[in-house]
Amino acid sequence: MPQVRVITDEGEQFGVMDTREAIRTARERGLDLVEVSPNADPPVCKIIDFGKFQYEAKKKANEAKKKQVVITVKEVKFRPGTDLHDYSYRMKRAREWLAEGDKVKATIWFRGREMTHRELGARILEQLEKDLVDVGDVEMRPRMEGNQMFTIFMPKKHKSAKQQQDKSREQGTGSQPDRSRESGAGSQGNQPAGGSSQSAGGNHDPAT
Repeated sequence: MPQVRVITDEGEQFGVMDTREAIRTARERGLDLVEVSPNADPPVCKIIDFGKFQYEAKKKANEAKKKQVVITVKEVKFRPGTDLHDYSYRMKRAREWLAEGDKVKATIWFRGREMTHRELGARILEQLEKDLVDVGDVEMRPRMEGNQMFTIFMPKKHKSAKQQQDKSREQGTGSQPDRSRESGAGSQGNQPAGGSSQSAGGNHDPAT
């Protein structure tokens, strides 16, 4: 490319320059000439510190990666004849995963003649939905694929921990009785009884 449009990191415009002259200008400043818009006509280049540019780009990429929410899908498997003990164990695992923010895929595996009793698998998934209602919502209703029936649960959307703390604090403040008023009322209520007893004694003449 014989010519490029040159700018600096501070926005200073050098205009269209011969490529060699642009490289020389960058070197005179102790910086680098980096192409930032190759599809422009002419291509746009920036005079920058390339090492610093790479560092900041890597830093931004890491920050963006930290903000990404990674949700995994974990699976619990049942058979049409799964007994209560095995069901309870798998159901509790599903609850734990949903509480941790993961999705859960619940699968019923059918073999041979079991395919003629799909209603047994549907009942298990229906019961599972009831047992997970407080921690998860159904993202995909039960469906058949080959010899398996499955449904997918997603974590229930709860209020943030900060909102829950604020709500608890407000409730705690509103429910506390005014101890000072209670104690004051109690002390005032006790005084007349003692006072009337003294005055009653004072109004009688001493026996002679």
